Amino acid sequence: MSRIGKKPIALPKGVEFKVDGTMVHVKGPKGVLNGKLHDTMSVTVDSGVVTVIPKSGRNDISQFHGLTRTLLSNMVIGVSEGFSKSLTLVGVGYRAAAKGKGLTLSLGHSHPIEFDPPAGIDLKVEKLTTIIVSGPDKELVGRVSATLRGMRAPEPYHGKGARYSDEVIVTKVGKAAGKK
Repeated sequence: MSRIGKKPIALPKGVEFKVDGTMVHVKGPKGVLNGKLHDTMSVTVDSGVVTVIPKSGRNDISQFHGLTRTLLSNMVIGVSEGFSKSLTLVGVGYRAAAKGKGLTLSLGHSHPIEFDPPAGIDLKVEKLTTIIVSGPDKELVGRVSATLRGMRAPEPYHGKGARYSDEVIVTKVGKAAGKK
């Protein structure tokens, strides 16, 4: 059995957890998330505690035990607290502006880039160079953040581009540093 999979998931106040066969529905103040259980797992809900139980005792399914528990825990945290990632734009003239629910990005290209987020994602611009991506779905928040970062990834010589706020860019030394 998985050590992570054995841990119960406590449901905070205001979170509803329903199981329909292999589908899981989690509803909370931040939104509604739906997910599919792995075929080898079953879930029980008892007095505000969710427990993931493997259907058989085979050792090769313990990896799905921990994975299923973590995915369900992320769904519960997402609908109760939400997830967020922060990106910083570094470079002269690199800036973002909110436009409706989307963004207009100036990232050194010959044209501004319009970005519309998928449903369930909120984008906030602070100080023209900081973008905060938030939402209840951890995977979707990460995917949108990676898409925004990929529009102008940090370059290796000066570190200019879009980066995560906690990301450290190791810059290369230029050609002139190697000459003597």
